[in-house]
Amino acid sequence: MAGLEVIQGGKPWYRCDPPMILGEAPIYRSSDSTLHWVDCLANPPELHILKVDADTGDAIGRARVIQLSDSVTVQFFRKDKPGSYICAYYQGVAFLDEQTGRLDVLKEIIPTSDRNKRRFNDGGVDVKGRFWLAEIDIKAMACGPNNLPEGYGTPLGRLWRYDPDGSLHEMDNGFVCGNGLAWSPDNKTMYVNDSVAMIIYSYDFDADTGAIANKKLFVDRRDSFGEPDGMVVDTEGNLWIAVFASNRVMVFSPAGRHLKDIVFPARNPACTTWGGKNNDILFIASGKDRSPKAKVDDEGGHMFRYHAEGTKGVSKYEFLG
Repeated sequence: MAGLEVIQGGKPWYRCDPPMILGEAPIYRSSDSTLHWVDCLANPPELHILKVDADTGDAIGRARVIQLSDSVTVQFFRKDKPGSYICAYYQGVAFLDEQTGRLDVLKEIIPTSDRNKRRFNDGGVDVKGRFWLAEIDIKAMACGPNNLPEGYGTPLGRLWRYDPDGSLHEMDNGFVCGNGLAWSPDNKTMYVNDSVAMIIYSYDFDADTGAIANKKLFVDRRDSFGEPDGMVVDTEGNLWIAVFASNRVMVFSPAGRHLKDIVFPARNPACTTWGGKNNDILFIASGKDRSPKAKVDDEGGHMFRYHAEGTKGVSKYEFLG
């Protein structure tokens, strides 16, 4: 589009050995300047923890890699519970231990009999410390981006909210691939991507009650390319979205205007997080390009970063339970 700023993001900042199948869910902990992410499709799945320089974002040594008993697709720190995350695994909500990789299941939402129909994908924690998690309709996703057959019916993916008191609430449904949950800096708007449908939705968000309403089509990518994946916001309310199958992070204004792209040599950027002392370093997890037309020089499966000078990110919240 005319006037779109395009920035070269550079080579991988941290190379995983071997490259990840699908790097997801990076989160930054300022107390010890560590970056945490998962390879949810590795066999067995893996949790990676890497020490980084708070000023430069440079890696300090190699990541510690912990093998997991089931695929964790997203995880967040628990407030005042050192070494523990809340996470979505394939079938529900669990606590995850940072040292051992042990999963303690809290709610099995998808029964084992439906594991071939649905699985959990991305999630988020809101300003009041509630955990949101979104599902994938596995059959619909297999149809490909924006390619659901007429007559398929309503996709099976649901959006859930798990509260610190242990209560579970179904908040929305009809997703092919629920993804990229984020909130505006004033916590009045919630964003959810349906990656494979190539749509970004917005909702009115009530921070006090956790209710959502007035669902709107915020950005429509169906006539373009790329699948909106994990995202974060900056203090101006702009959305920084890892767009799968596009080689880029796309930045959109609070009004939905496409502002700029940061381009990387990995076809499949998957998820973003802010980090560093000034919260101005964007860390990006990526996945391998497993498509038949994958380029031999694709750099997917490694970690990338971008120094967003003049921009400050909004940190991801922590679960209050």
